[in-house]
Amino acid sequence: MRTKSQLAKLGLFDARVPRYTSYPTAPHFNDQVGANQFTNWLSQVPAGGQVSLYIHVPFCRRLCWFCACRTQGTQSAKPVAEYLKTLKQELALVAQTLPEGVSLSRLHWGGGTPTLLTPEMMTDLAGTIAEVAPLADGYEFSVEIDPNELDQARVDALAAAGMNRASIGVQDFDDEIQQIIGRIQSFDVTRDAAEMLRASGIQSLNADILFGLPNQSKKRMTESVQKLLSLNPDRVALYGYAHVPWMARRQTMIPSDTLPTPEERLELFDTARRLFMWDGYREIGIDHFARPDDGLTVALDAGRLRRNFQGYTDDTSDVLIGVGASSISKFPQGYTQNAPSTGLHVAAIRDGRFSVSRGHAFKGDDKLRARLIEALMCDFRIDAEEIHRDFGLSAHDLQDLFDKVMRAFPGVVELTQDGLYLPHDARPLTRMIARVFDAYDLSKAGHSSAI
Repeated sequence: MRTKSQLAKLGLFDARVPRYTSYPTAPHFNDQVGANQFTNWLSQVPAGGQVSLYIHVPFCRRLCWFCACRTQGTQSAKPVAEYLKTLKQELALVAQTLPEGVSLSRLHWGGGTPTLLTPEMMTDLAGTIAEVAPLADGYEFSVEIDPNELDQARVDALAAAGMNRASIGVQDFDDEIQQIIGRIQSFDVTRDAAEMLRASGIQSLNADILFGLPNQSKKRMTESVQKLLSLNPDRVALYGYAHVPWMARRQTMIPSDTLPTPEERLELFDTARRLFMWDGYREIGIDHFARPDDGLTVALDAGRLRRNFQGYTDDTSDVLIGVGASSISKFPQGYTQNAPSTGLHVAAIRDGRFSVSRGHAFKGDDKLRARLIEALMCDFRIDAEEIHRDFGLSAHDLQDLFDKVMRAFPGVVELTQDGLYLPHDARPLTRMIARVFDAYDLSKAGHSSAI
């Protein structure tokens, strides 16, 4: 492993770079793409094909201070019920445009807190989705779970609807850290939620945990990871906390002087990484870990690992349809994003039109650069033969791109007979190296720390 001083010289601890869950990244979307493009692209989905569907529920019982997601707090079920009506109306609009015979390879409910929906609301929403497109053979239906907002009736409703993977947000189990980030969630509540889900037949369990939180130490990180490991999740996302109070005002509640330094963040990540590896997990990309039989591991070994707005995925569908306020859709032609404001989104849908307010139509070499970045982020290598086959890029032009990376990171990246390769000790720099392939201006995007 490279030393801290070596990584410092390469700029790891100072850089702010995209997470590359898309290319180009969302800050480069523009208002030249709107509802008309979304409608056209949706209508061009192949009849009888498979798509992914994401449902966004932007409500939480309480607003966690660390979170930068588009959410709003509510203590009442009334706004959630009204929003559900809008979701159903939006799904009806999708159904009017989507060609016949389309099925869902993946269905994901995210937020916010989807488990704020009552059991009856969950059943109602699942039924509406089934009328738009049924679940395909081998589907995956996942839901983001807040253990504080889960009971047996909700689990029963989700299981009956076909949910077969649950994603539990953990963040950190330390009491003091939970107080500072405004997320109170005991280990006992989390354990009970996991046991309830598995007892109801939902065997696949994801968990999210954060490094870089205020007052986190290697000892505290170790204790939280060991508690998480006792729940035996099938896969874990180990995300770095992004402190971006200029984008998420609620983060101003977190004192910046309690945050670990970039060097300490790397130590926290490596502490957790070692624990997952010692417990038999495989490394997946830059920040995921999975059991050997999990779908992500299988996809990694088969060269089918991909990256999208939920992180890493084994879904290879070309189309992801986002439903709900701020949701992003991906098509072979480009990206679209619904109005981020819940009020504006609801107003558009109730007026009988999609709320898409911005996006990006692929142009020039966007798809080529997207694949170069995705390959690095997923496999830590770029297969020259694949790039030549799929994009028609000549060996000379590809070598020019590789040379640019080699000049930017001399002695870090390796050129092999097959293409470009990132050795294990270079992987903390993955996002920075991927940035070399990014043709867009990154100076105004306000990205998060490279580690």
